[in-house]
Amino acid sequence: MIRFSVVTITYNAEAVLQRTLDSVHRQTYAEVEHLIIDGASTDGTLAMAEAYKRQSDSSEGNQHHVIIQSEPDRGIYDAMNKGLTQASGDYIVYMNAGDTFAHDDTLEQVVRRCRLGELPTAELPGVLYGNTDIVDGEGRFLRPRRLQPPERLTWRSFRQGMLVCHQAFYARTDIAKNLQFDTRYRFSADVDWCIRVMREAERMSLPLYNIGIVVANYLEEGATTKNHKASLRERYLVMQRHYGVVQTLLLHCWFAVRSVLKT
Repeated sequence: MIRFSVVTITYNAEAVLQRTLDSVHRQTYAEVEHLIIDGASTDGTLAMAEAYKRQSDSSEGNQHHVIIQSEPDRGIYDAMNKGLTQASGDYIVYMNAGDTFAHDDTLEQVVRRCRLGELPTAELPGVLYGNTDIVDGEGRFLRPRRLQPPERLTWRSFRQGMLVCHQAFYARTDIAKNLQFDTRYRFSADVDWCIRVMREAERMSLPLYNIGIVVANYLEEGATTKNHKASLRERYLVMQRHYGVVQTLLLHCWFAVRSVLKT
């Protein structure tokens, strides 16, 4: 069976973590490895994670495997690399504190819609991707994410912005392990990582498969949202790196014009 590695990064996240843990625990799909990478929290985060692990270990019929690591890190992308290094599933997806799967059977739907059980491991799509809804601090639906994934995604698609939310981006683990997050970026290493994973999938002639449904609920007030201007500056540098200086400049000029026209 296809196995998923779900990685959750935490640091003093007790206010929002429980719904993420509950969401993963309720996944009806059996083959789930849940790695909780904690940055040495000083609140109740670690105790909450440990209680969740005990619950998972003792639940009849729940075959999920929970791994907890808590130690100081050098920021969120360093922690994400730690999770990537330990992941053993066929696909890795990052579901951070406050984020949830859209439904209890989301992973089952992913496997069924992508017909993953019918493919040999070497022929599995390089990336599976879906839609995202935005939720508030209480987990209540606010709106669909403004940027929506195209029917046919390539690494060039991100010239128009990060069209697929990180939490809705399932990367083949064997590809991802060789492309760790660039920790020189503070807010946009996920954009760079997704592009590099897609480029490698194209090099290997592996498809990127649109799941075609909402797969993730994304917490609105993440680190990128709180540091919006710094994030935009970093994203510009990421786009320059992958798409070139001239094309990136022209695209951003068009973004500015489009924004004025909409107002």
